[in-house]
Amino acid sequence: MAAKVFESIGKFGLALAVAGGVVNSALYNVDAGHRAVIFDRFRGVQDVVVGEGTHFLIPWVQKPIIFDCRSRPRNVPVITGSKDLQNVNITLRILFRPVASQLPRIYTSIGEDYDERVLPSITTEILKSVVARFDAGELITQRELVSRQVSDDLTERAATFGLILDDVSLTHLTFGKEFTEAVEAKQVAQQEAERARFVVEKAEQQKKAAIISAEGDSKAAELIANSLATAGDGLIELRKLEAAEDIAYQLSRSRNITYLPAGQSVLLQLPQ
Repeated sequence: MAAKVFESIGKFGLALAVAGGVVNSALYNVDAGHRAVIFDRFRGVQDVVVGEGTHFLIPWVQKPIIFDCRSRPRNVPVITGSKDLQNVNITLRILFRPVASQLPRIYTSIGEDYDERVLPSITTEILKSVVARFDAGELITQRELVSRQVSDDLTERAATFGLILDDVSLTHLTFGKEFTEAVEAKQVAQQEAERARFVVEKAEQQKKAAIISAEGDSKAAELIANSLATAGDGLIELRKLEAAEDIAYQLSRSRNITYLPAGQSVLLQLPQ
């Protein structure tokens, strides 16, 4: 009797385990920010895109393919040439995500690794096309225009593959060694030219100052000569008196100067 009971319990547990396994294999989860595409072994990829949550499928017949529909970053380095045939190293940073409604077509025509297959090729194509319209100097001075043109063209190109580009930006832009050395040499030459121009302007100003000073001295000498011709020696005597008065004033303020009357005997009290 006990053996029959245990046998029944064993059969029930086995049936329960099998049923649990079947139910578990018939359930699948789609996390937040993800979508699922169902592949049916008999009908192929279904056109219906499954949203977030827990869903049922037919075990061993259907299989869910989960896609991440959140924005993801990717850096794409490209070496290309400018309009004036200068080598340009550019790194483009892209924030991309797939169009949820086009996931069945993306999976059927491209695959799960759509970003690896599509983004490097179209990014290289667009960058080479846009950069070739500008010379090296314009790539530096008109970087915002270049970035906007790349973003517009790349967004339009990616849309044909069912991709949305939330942001496209140029994060790195350098030129070849020869061009960098030429730019540095040009800057040095410009600095030397500015220094030479400053030296020339300084010499011109000093020359003008010397001319003005000489003209002033000549004018002063002319005025003095005219005054002497008009007033005679009286002007010289006046200048002598003014000079003597100034000297006497300066000496009177000194402690080491003592005035003695002229023509008189002066007795000094000297110690015996």
